[in-house]
Amino acid sequence: MRSCHAFLFRMIRFVLFVVLLPVGVTAQTSTYSVPRTTDGHADLQGIWGNNSITPLERPDALSSKETLSAEELARVEATANRLFALDAGDAAFGDEFFNVALTEPDQFSSSDSGTGNYNQFWLVEREFNNRTSLIIDPSDGKLPPTTSAERMAATRRASNRGKPAAWTNDRGLSERCITFGLPNLLAGYNSYYQIFQTADHIVIEQELIHTTRIIPLDGSNHVNHSIKQWHGDSRGRWEGDTLIVETIHFSPQSDFRGAHENLLLTERFTRVGPEQLQYEFTVDDPTTWTAPWTAVVPWTRTDDPIFEYACHEGN
Repeated sequence: MRSCHAFLFRMIRFVLFVVLLPVGVTAQTSTYSVPRTTDGHADLQGIWGNNSITPLERPDALSSKETLSAEELARVEATANRLFALDAGDAAFGDEFFNVALTEPDQFSSSDSGTGNYNQFWLVEREFNNRTSLIIDPSDGKLPPTTSAERMAATRRASNRGKPAAWTNDRGLSERCITFGLPNLLAGYNSYYQIFQTADHIVIEQELIHTTRIIPLDGSNHVNHSIKQWHGDSRGRWEGDTLIVETIHFSPQSDFRGAHENLLLTERFTRVGPEQLQYEFTVDDPTTWTAPWTAVVPWTRTDDPIFEYACHEGN
């Protein structure tokens, strides 16, 4: 469990953020000098957390707003503090945190209230900012339409939801402690990453289900297309101070929002401040969506350690 900060500190941080960073996506300041490794590349090493409140898709109520005003953001934070104050309220996971706070309800009950779930005490403190969607392309902040094949597959999945499982394969990959998918977008829940780098490799260790990606930077080719993996096969390269990672050859059994073996994932990692790393990714799978889409996720540096995620298939 990570320690919670005082409410006063949160308010001070919010005011400073609004004053200093009024724009939605973090921009590098002219006075910031990117730290470098001995081989001259940008140093991305450290532990980074994805705890932003920003949802993946823009809520319908904010269809024309890329960012909240300072007053609107203050209301969202005040509602969140009221609903989840003192960690007594039910836990709100991922996008649910922002969407609930936006609607300003009198009270909140967890989406998994049937099992009792657990309360906000067990989740990390979320970071407030004025963006209304992680998705930056399309410009409406929404996922592109899905293909007819994916819509049919989604209907089949929905019809099977809630039915007793005949075998372990009938359970979801995260429930079986295999993977939450790549990229993982569940903010605020074991959402920390540790990056190690050498001249010819970069390693990204994910706290959630202890996923570790070892990515060559040596210009080598992808493995043979017949070799499929849960998290695909990744190859990285530098463009200036941005690390670009291209991943293909996902397993047909992998699942990112309905995308499987045809997924092409392009990620961009850029240091944009002493404590900020911008994680941008583009998803392209013409069998799932009618167009590619891109999102930007702010990662914040932390001194907290990576904890063991005590989850294994069959536990």
